[in-house]
Amino acid sequence: MAVGANQVKELREKTGAGMMDCKKALEEANGDFEKAVELLRKKGASVAAKRAERNANEGIVLTRVYNDGKTGAILEVNCETDFVAKSDDFVNFTNFVMEIVVNNKPVDVQSLMEMSKDGKKVVDELNAIIGKIGEKIEVSRFAVDNTVHGEIVDYVHAGSKLGVLIEAENVPSDKTNAFELILKDIAMQVAAMRPLSIYRDEVDKTLVEKEIDIYKELARKEGKPEQILEKIALGKLNKFYEENCLFEQAFVKDNTKKIGGLIEEFNKTNSAQVKLIKFRRYHLSDEKK
Repeated sequence: MAVGANQVKELREKTGAGMMDCKKALEEANGDFEKAVELLRKKGASVAAKRAERNANEGIVLTRVYNDGKTGAILEVNCETDFVAKSDDFVNFTNFVMEIVVNNKPVDVQSLMEMSKDGKKVVDELNAIIGKIGEKIEVSRFAVDNTVHGEIVDYVHAGSKLGVLIEAENVPSDKTNAFELILKDIAMQVAAMRPLSIYRDEVDKTLVEKEIDIYKELARKEGKPEQILEKIALGKLNKFYEENCLFEQAFVKDNTKKIGGLIEEFNKTNSAQVKLIKFRRYHLSDEKK
């Protein structure tokens, strides 16, 4: 049947699909508007399947701290190009997903996909935006952290490609504002210096053993006596900890201080026992964990 220009325009405004796609959907649906919408949504799912093997290394990292600093969420949604990452459609979809993460606290991405807001299911909205944009888009990972007697602070680097959540416990209720400034600086430290852990005893033991073996072999090749290789390796391992453990890193804003020193100074001044507990660092180029 013949399809009118006004019908095509209305369908395009509702779905965001291309003019020709809207025209074909209306023709296939014999002018039934709702059926045409359904056909376009199915087309989105089809495009998603075709795009499944493509690489999606661009995107956005969002963070949200709420509940008076007691809850923090971090989310990564990926696409194929930076151009799409900056588009209103992609940004709006990412914010939509974050609202569902915050409100529903899903346990994993699979359960998140089946959740809805205002009658809109995540998986359907994902397929719709893939069909409209024509790129692979995926919700890669998210996390929600909670604290009772602590504080959570976030930081997102310019461009929204790198985000951090950091949590501290035992923050005095009358000192949260003062400590928030320090914790914000530490979140920026995590973004800039990419620590492996907060404390040295949290570093993977296999990695530590590997580092020791490397240091020993390097010293051996330099002709160092076998009986002092262990001592040399442990000395270099301390340097490794100072570079890779947040608590021992030099503060990027003042390299005469260490992150641990900032915490100790705050605790001494305020008769407190604040302790760093956890951080999450999402960067688009990082391996997903």
